[in-house]
Amino acid sequence: MIHPLFEEYVRNETRRQFFRRGGNALGLAALASLGLPTAQTLGEDTQVLGGLPTLPHFAPKAKRVIYLHMVGGPSQMDLYDYKPQMNDWFDKDLPESIRNGQRLTTMTSGQSRFPIAPSKYKFAQHGQSGMWVSELLPETAKVVDDMCFVRSMHTEAINHEPAITYMQTGNMVTGRPCMGAWVSYGLGSMNSNLPTFVVLVAQPSNTEQIQAISARLWSSGVLPGEHAGVSFRSSGDPILYINNPAGVPMEVRRKTLDGLKQLNEMNFRAVGDPEIHTRIQQYELAFRMQSSVPELTSIANEPESTFELYGEEAKKPGSYANTVLLARRMVERDVRFVQVYLNNWDHHGNVAKRLPSQCKDIDRATYGLITDLKSRGLLDSTLIIWGGEFGRTIYSQGGLTKDNYGRDHHPRCFTMWMAGGGIKPGTIYGETDDFSYNIVKDPVHIRDFHATVLHLLGIDHERFSFKSQGLDLKLTGVEPARIVKEILA
Repeated sequence: MIHPLFEEYVRNETRRQFFRRGGNALGLAALASLGLPTAQTLGEDTQVLGGLPTLPHFAPKAKRVIYLHMVGGPSQMDLYDYKPQMNDWFDKDLPESIRNGQRLTTMTSGQSRFPIAPSKYKFAQHGQSGMWVSELLPETAKVVDDMCFVRSMHTEAINHEPAITYMQTGNMVTGRPCMGAWVSYGLGSMNSNLPTFVVLVAQPSNTEQIQAISARLWSSGVLPGEHAGVSFRSSGDPILYINNPAGVPMEVRRKTLDGLKQLNEMNFRAVGDPEIHTRIQQYELAFRMQSSVPELTSIANEPESTFELYGEEAKKPGSYANTVLLARRMVERDVRFVQVYLNNWDHHGNVAKRLPSQCKDIDRATYGLITDLKSRGLLDSTLIIWGGEFGRTIYSQGGLTKDNYGRDHHPRCFTMWMAGGGIKPGTIYGETDDFSYNIVKDPVHIRDFHATVLHLLGIDHERFSFKSQGLDLKLTGVEPARIVKEILA
């Protein structure tokens, strides 16, 4: 007898869904025999589990991604977008010809004036590229010739929630798949014993103004649930419930999972819900992770030279240094996409005390990550991304002195950098005006950024979509997006 829910499912499904269901049935047969997704081989040395059979569209430059997101919006003119002309503008009003009626947040829109706050930090040029870098980042400055700086990023979002959602998912409205989920869905896994997409949330040493971070940012959205990011914790078990309860040996756990798998297969035959496959795969992956994750997250066997490279903070669980060291260990084991979040970059006030602590958190470890990957021969195939959801204003929010000031959100221009994975090293792209307020050359929208990252992974963003509610959804959306070829190696 056919279950009435299955009859309704078949009645409502589209032709595309029918063929997808057929593919799921074939996948179920493979799962029944192996407990694994199907595998395909790309190139001479890479075996991929899952992913779309049509991807990659062309040979990728990058196989893995480490995305370092600085939550809150780093101040570009205090770090990378040097504006010495502003020293002559201290405490003068931002000209209306520069603002040109652009909207402000409610945090500064009521100010009677918008006094210019030049950066209090010294800058110097570094490397053959001559990149200007703040004195707050002396270690990062040593590897600028391995990096590509895009100083002309821009977005429409002016507040954190829509801005970070836009940066992560390509849409200001929550519920869409994030970049890591898209990459997992399209390209699949390169390590059957670890998640394809891992999320790490680092703890800043200063917690004066923390923004909300939740699983909405690493959601799979409309994509199958297996492509959501797996969040690793910095204390206790890396993943909740990964270890067996007391008194439950591995043989009992295996027998239990085999029984659950049979029940899920019966449920699939009765209902036909493809998410049942997600459940089977997640149980199987969790079982395999019981042995792989403890080895991955233990840094006890790292030589002392590692901590000389990343800094002693790398020994402290949850620190940014420890987090990026774990990210290196993950890509070393072919985790496809590692997303790192570091909070407290929302510097509405007290830049003089807060920004130095943030930079101290990231400086040595960022240098260590790039240097380490390069020495291991992994930088060329691993794309590193660093940046926030928007920039900061040249004018001060609240009180202004020579020694301290605050900065509001600024979506019109901000700086991001990338390294490795097919990016042209030692490159500086884009230019802002003297006030770091408007872009005057080579603008790069978030859509362009997403299209470029997908291109480096061997994906044509125009041909990469997912059918949902009658729409062909894409990471880059429906508006035009271009690949920034000028920054490609």
